[in-house]
Amino acid sequence: MGTGKGFAIGSAVLTSLALLAAFKTAASITTIDVSKSTVLAAALFGAMLPYIFAALTMMAVGRSAADMIGEVRRQFKEYNLLGTDPNRKIGTPDCDTCIAISTKASLQEMVIPGFLAIVAPLFIGYLLNGESLGGMLVGGITSGCMLAIYMANAGGAWDNAKKWIEAGGLMKAYNKEKHEGGKGSDWHKAAVTGDTVGDPFKDTSGPALNILIKLMTMIALVFGSTFPNANSPVIGSSDGQTCGGDGTYCYWWVGTIIGVLFLVFAFSFWIWQRAQGFGKIDFDQKDTIGARETGDIQLTDQRKVEDDARLDDIQPSGV
Repeated sequence: MGTGKGFAIGSAVLTSLALLAAFKTAASITTIDVSKSTVLAAALFGAMLPYIFAALTMMAVGRSAADMIGEVRRQFKEYNLLGTDPNRKIGTPDCDTCIAISTKASLQEMVIPGFLAIVAPLFIGYLLNGESLGGMLVGGITSGCMLAIYMANAGGAWDNAKKWIEAGGLMKAYNKEKHEGGKGSDWHKAAVTGDTVGDPFKDTSGPALNILIKLMTMIALVFGSTFPNANSPVIGSSDGQTCGGDGTYCYWWVGTIIGVLFLVFAFSFWIWQRAQGFGKIDFDQKDTIGARETGDIQLTDQRKVEDDARLDDIQPSGV
């Protein structure tokens, strides 16, 4: 794990702890008793959130990559970028479209994770009470910190393993030939597969967890004074009746409405994304590009086409 990522994680945790202390003051909370069933349940819920958030961001990277692959395949085919059709001029790549895909994906794919970070504290705070929300924040900060460290380390290890093999480290360490332990070998292919997961691990989901824990505590602080406690007034009461006890379930219906609205919105947005076809690609489809007089060839046969063309150039006529 790099120094920068470690510093960012430590900074996020310390910032979240400071915001948590401020939240306790705003919500008039003196202690967070995890022996209470509601607080413990909220702490477990908070510990679960970083894993859901990380899963959403990892899947977002996969969908964005699939959309980019589809666009690159289209440009290979339409613009003759690989030069496999000698009857057509090699075109210019359309970089603007690729940038637009990345920008659109970065905005679209963060809608649900972003709303999750905002809605989760409101849901627990109103469904249960302020003390339970404190337990949720403790669980989220603790779990998020550990998961962020793990993702930064694991992602960096996958990335460095691929670079080590490409630099010839495996060939030197085990005295192997290039085809056995160098670039293009089975070891290298496995490392590339690992790095496909490692890059979003260390560069997307890991750093995003820092934002998650800070955003949840910030939302809790902003709305801290509105969460129910013993002295909170009962909504709709005309005689000044208070919630009493520790305020648990006093505003349960507010939390329920927030939770239901989020689920409806998230599911509807997910359905809309799938209907738009974003991130859908048939990896088994044999995309083809124009070839020489042999008709169409597959993109994966490009090296074979180049080798055949080279042989045609050096082969004497009449043979």
